[in-house]
Amino acid sequence: MGAGRGALTAVAAAGALAAAWGIGIERYRFRVRTHTVRILAPGSDPIRVLHLSDLHLAPWQRRKREWIARLASLRPDLVIDTGDNFGHPAALGAIRGALTPFAGTPGVHVHGSNDIWAPKPRNPLRYLIGPSQKEQSVPPLDTDGLDAVLEGELGWFGLHNDGVAFDVRGHRLRFIGTDDPHHDREDWDAVDAARGELPDGELTIGVTHAPYRRVLDAFVDRGADAIFAGHTHGGQVRIPGVGALVANCDIPLAQARGLSAWEHDGRSAVLNVSAGVGHSIYAPVRFACPPEVSLVTLAPKRPA
Repeated sequence: MGAGRGALTAVAAAGALAAAWGIGIERYRFRVRTHTVRILAPGSDPIRVLHLSDLHLAPWQRRKREWIARLASLRPDLVIDTGDNFGHPAALGAIRGALTPFAGTPGVHVHGSNDIWAPKPRNPLRYLIGPSQKEQSVPPLDTDGLDAVLEGELGWFGLHNDGVAFDVRGHRLRFIGTDDPHHDREDWDAVDAARGELPDGELTIGVTHAPYRRVLDAFVDRGADAIFAGHTHGGQVRIPGVGALVANCDIPLAQARGLSAWEHDGRSAVLNVSAGVGHSIYAPVRFACPPEVSLVTLAPKRPA
């Protein structure tokens, strides 16, 4: 009995320490994850892409807001925001404060579910049995106000089942994107209609919030060279040596965070899934998965 009690005490102490670390320390250890992808024509100029995702900002989160704002000093050539900017219904001012320094930097964005519906308390164990479902009783957020900030004030393009093409550092880039797939809001007929009107480009980039397999496959079918997504929080709580236990969608857990290749029907695209900066205000913890943004350099291929 003594040995058993000792073991239980040790387990409880380890759990308490892990919780204290995840709640009190790691969720504030913001970092920039860097990648280089050799995908451009040899000899051409590189493009520095800042990938923001899952800010989940609340009005009182000054430390997070100020850290995001300082990222403008990285001087990215392009910003891709893959959604879930809201962490609280009254967060529009915090979002504006965090992102205003990026005004004038070319950018695109898509909606996540937390740009449409307010967060609600959930049983975290529910994620172990499958992706979360939207509660009909959840109030809507000020999505129009968000779009007014991101599109009207910052000049970014909203890729909500839409497409756009523009030049970045001498490269003509084509973007296609979806509204939130986590609640089946993608509309490929609308995406295809927009895509059909785009001029030819050097690269096609797919942008979505939740990296469901069906969505990633659809981007590859439409010629995407690179895909950017968020939503997973990288698992949010990871086990060292094991990785993510959940992804809140059906992407393979090994690809729930970071840079990888998405293979489909004989083609592949570069896939970057951001673990994101934030978390739900009802689950204020990150463990072995610090909050992050990605700085992805699209670089020229080496001469053959």
